[in-house]
Amino acid sequence: MSLHEHALSLFHGAVGTVRPAPMLKRALKLQRDGCPQLLVKGQAFPVKRDLYLVGFGKAVLGMAAAAEEILGDHLTLGIINVPLGIQESLQRAGMEGMLLKPHSKIQVIEGAKNNLPDEEALKGAAAILELAKGLTADDLLLVLISGGGSALLPAPIPPIILKEKEKLTKMLASRGAAIQELNIVRKTLSMLKGGGLAQLAHPARVVSLILSDVIGDPLDIIASGPTAPSSHSVQDCIQILTKYNLLHDLPKSVEIVLSSSPTKPTAPENYAHVSNIILGSNTLALEEAKRQAEGLGYAALVLSAAVQGEVSRVATLYCQLIQLVCLGFASLGKGSLSDELRRNLLQLAAELHIPTLDLDEFLQALRGLGPVRPVCILAGGETTVQLQGTGKGGRNQELALRVGLGLHKAQATEASSPQRRCEILFLSGGTDGQDGPTEAAGAFCTPGLVAEALQEGLDVEAFLRNNDSYTFFRQFQGGHHLLVTGLTGTNVMDIQAILIRAMERS
Repeated sequence: MSLHEHALSLFHGAVGTVRPAPMLKRALKLQRDGCPQLLVKGQAFPVKRDLYLVGFGKAVLGMAAAAEEILGDHLTLGIINVPLGIQESLQRAGMEGMLLKPHSKIQVIEGAKNNLPDEEALKGAAAILELAKGLTADDLLLVLISGGGSALLPAPIPPIILKEKEKLTKMLASRGAAIQELNIVRKTLSMLKGGGLAQLAHPARVVSLILSDVIGDPLDIIASGPTAPSSHSVQDCIQILTKYNLLHDLPKSVEIVLSSSPTKPTAPENYAHVSNIILGSNTLALEEAKRQAEGLGYAALVLSAAVQGEVSRVATLYCQLIQLVCLGFASLGKGSLSDELRRNLLQLAAELHIPTLDLDEFLQALRGLGPVRPVCILAGGETTVQLQGTGKGGRNQELALRVGLGLHKAQATEASSPQRRCEILFLSGGTDGQDGPTEAAGAFCTPGLVAEALQEGLDVEAFLRNNDSYTFFRQFQGGHHLLVTGLTGTNVMDIQAILIRAMERS
């Protein structure tokens, strides 16, 4: 098998392990003897009267289908907000198991085209809001949450209208705001986010099952935390708007809401009726990819499930790791070049503030790896792209293109570069199957990509200046380097794989 085929297999394996049905079936049971009880990872929740279900996110359709199968007639009613086109996409892909059965008690509302809030998502959010408001102390509300839930649950606090809130979010994203910062602003301006849904559902028992798409799995940030106490105040929102020079360009409606919002977050004791349970995460997906890589004969290492930072800096980190492995393959792992690379990597990792990453320990683990076994380095997380151009792309495609450029430059500086003795492939893909407003999940690259593109009249640096990675990959070699999976029905951020093996000598 080629490195391309191996990388594709690892990506599909990682995504497969966090698909909704197997996750739900591992974690959720309904005990029907006597007084029915919902059992979630060993915790018991009595079903005293009616059991309702709501959900929002890219993985929620499959989660809801699995949940309804488990709950059966005990489910009274459900409403879920899911991405536009996901039912048709899953049907086309032969994934009927992730669709609701005919005569389901769950109403499906599709919206948030290209992962942006829209009028359909607004209607769905309004229906969920009305359901939550009508619950009693004897009711149980099961909430299914996954990545993409924030865009699918728009409920701006009046007098803010959706267009105003969306324009503000787009401006923040274009200036390089991290997902955490975007969600803090969204929460502050929403009736349902930042614990709003949980408060509206009171006094009913609320049980949230969560598929995390955020680094570190913070409950108040995933899908903007509709059932979790917010750890942020209006002051945090104002600081973010100030940081990106937007405080003085706000619509009047946003100014009204900010000036009248509570200065402190809701006290955690107001959430005694809520249980939030994480079912799946990027870490789980990477563990499965590592297991499969080892099965394919690789020495596999997980760098981190929390890689974050500006995409060009992260690309530099990956390029330098690749060079270090290639030096080891060439038995040059202890020279001055190797020491310089290690110093650069440690400094870069410190600048990126990657949580829980002990790079020193990781580099020690890399030391013993030689050309006998191919090497697989896995990582996950979510990078940010500072938009400067008007092109079409996504953070995974831009990352792959930047890694390709970095490897090309490293190889071009030295004729005897150890990179030339290695076969190298880099993959970056979004586990939801959608990278930015494109139909691709991500892309592959190799050290030869830039030179091969030039032969086709494609200038990689020009495409990068215009943030036009998707157009590049679509035009280059007939789109062969694009990772296209279709919507996967799940979402645990992004996955990167670096595959390196010694070049066979002719």
